Order: sequence, then C-alpha cells, then structure tokens
Amino acid sequence: MSKKLEKCIDDALKNIEEDRKVTKELLNDAIKYVAVDEARHREVGIIMSKYVETLQRSNEQLVKIAGLMSKNEKASAGLTDDDKKDLFDLISGTDE
Repeated sequence: MSKKLEKCIDDALKNIEEDRKVTKELLNDAIKYVAVDEARHREVGIIMSKYVETLQRSNEQLVKIAGLMSKNEKASAGLTDDDKKDLFDLISGTDE
C-alpha cells in the first residue's frame, strides 16, 4: 500500500472514530433529555434519528475502508521471489 493511501486511510479512520464519539455523546444527551418527559420525544425525535443515521453512515465507511484494505492485501499477496525461483527451477528442470 502506498504511503499516501495509507495516510488517507489512517486519517479517514481517525475522523470516523472522532465523529462516532461525538455523535454517540450527542445521542446519549438526547436520550437523557427525552427520558425526563416522553413529550420531549416530539421535540428531538427527528434529531435523534439523524444521529443514528450518522452512525450508520460511519459503519458503511468503515466497511468500505476494510474492503479496500482487504483488496489491497490480496493484490499484494502475490508470489515471493523465492516462490518464483522455485517455480522457475521446477519448470526448467533445474530443481536442486
């Protein structure tokens, strides 16, 4: 993985984690606010759903990043130089 891509992924993961932390705090505050009086749910219910949507989007972002990282690992998991030499030796009949 290139250093630039690795930095972008690290930055994205850091941002996602920070966003999730803030969103969870806001959601917890809203839950406490609603717990005082059920009628408050009408006031902040839509806002609470937006917080949950934000958490869902961050989950999707994490899945996409994990897919990219997995794809990159599979692509770089090719034959080693020793594997190539062994195959060449086997094919050419010079196996020692």
